[in-house]
Amino acid sequence: MNRIGRWARRWYRAWRASRLGTRLAFGLGALSLVVFAIVGALTVELMHDYLNRRLDEQLKTSQVAQVPHLRESKDSPEVVYSWYSAVFAVREGHAVPQPGSTLPDDVRPLARIAEEATSGDLFRTIGLPGQGSYRVRACPVETSQNGTGTVLLSAAPQADLDNTVQQLMLIEVIAFLIALAILVVVGRMVLRRGLRPLSDMAGTAHDIASHDLTATADLPVRASGTGGGAEVEELRTAFNLMVSHIESSLAARTEANDRLRRFVADASHELRTPLTSIRGYADLFRYAAANEPEEREAHLEKIRAETARMSVLVDDLLLLARLDARDVEPPVRPRRMDLTEIAAAAADAFRAGRPGHPLTVSIPGEPVLLHADPARLRQVLDNLLANAAVHTAEGTPVELAVTAADGMAVAAVTDAGPGISAEDQQRIFDRFYRVDNSRTRAAGGTGLGLSVVHSLVAEHGGTVSLDSRPGRTVFTVRLPLPS
Repeated sequence: MNRIGRWARRWYRAWRASRLGTRLAFGLGALSLVVFAIVGALTVELMHDYLNRRLDEQLKTSQVAQVPHLRESKDSPEVVYSWYSAVFAVREGHAVPQPGSTLPDDVRPLARIAEEATSGDLFRTIGLPGQGSYRVRACPVETSQNGTGTVLLSAAPQADLDNTVQQLMLIEVIAFLIALAILVVVGRMVLRRGLRPLSDMAGTAHDIASHDLTATADLPVRASGTGGGAEVEELRTAFNLMVSHIESSLAARTEANDRLRRFVADASHELRTPLTSIRGYADLFRYAAANEPEEREAHLEKIRAETARMSVLVDDLLLLARLDARDVEPPVRPRRMDLTEIAAAAADAFRAGRPGHPLTVSIPGEPVLLHADPARLRQVLDNLLANAAVHTAEGTPVELAVTAADGMAVAAVTDAGPGISAEDQQRIFDRFYRVDNSRTRAAGGTGLGLSVVHSLVAEHGGTVSLDSRPGRTVFTVRLPLPS
């Protein structure tokens, strides 16, 4: 039993390891074999029944023609083919064959049928010792009420019938085996041709796997070719879409990794600069501890300034990290607010802190109500105004305008500075990106201000855009009004 089980498991593993076309071909062959067996069995059974009915009709026809003659002449029954024919006289329940009958050596099986036939016609199939099966028909010739009379009995051999059925079975088996072999061979060829597109896609997948995706995100290979039907074409399209999606995802991951490396490098540099300054002034303070109080105070003021600078940088980095990881802590706390009040407060702070840049404010008389975080929107406007002041010369006019139209609240900061090149506009909202590529605060800060603006506006469901040319630069913030 264990040997049979191991044999079955081995064949099952071999079956599972075979190619799909082979499995489909043999599966189709097995199904066809079952169908052939059912059709063959039905055909043989129907033919057997048909031949039996024909034999019964022949027996009946022969006896119907003889009965009238036997009633009148009392002659011997007619011998038909190689049948047994006999007239039995039935007396007191016993059947005795009459002279002239053609009977086998052992007449007892036929006599018993004749004894039963006094009451009417009957058919029976019996086996005669040493002679095989016979189909028997018995019909009464003359009968009386007390069960006596004469009975005509005919017995036809079924050997020819059985031989015919056996030949039919043999022909069917041979024909079905030939058809099965042709079906498996031709089906395998057709399936191999039909599955060729799948093999091509498998080759494409292996080609993709052979690429070094750590070096580049480009996947130049695609599933090509035609044919295979609608299902294969749909699979080919889905496969190519999947490859395109993988390619775009890899490109996005590579870009994100590059941004992360630049971010870490820039953040490290920006943090190192104030830390170096703090350490230097602290050393000076220690060495000059006995100097004049004014000198010590100057050193302390430098340390406080660098600390404040580093605090601003750390706060911006922390805000960007919270915007990137919303599940840790909500980065904004929206509530019902008036954008005009935030804009007026930002304008007052700008005039006080940047008196060298004349500011024009355009605010509607009615409130512009939003569902937003007022502190974060104030930070957005402060950053845009500070960016306009830092990157333009002293005396350059700046404008802050707030409007509401088409379901959007719009805040625009405009300056009359030198403008921003088209190349720089594409990366102006990247973290730590500065137009002049310098790393000094004198050139305009750390490069996080506009990144914070872009992230905060996106967090509120809005957009920020830039339109710049020499003499006019406009940053436009659009936020959805509550419905």
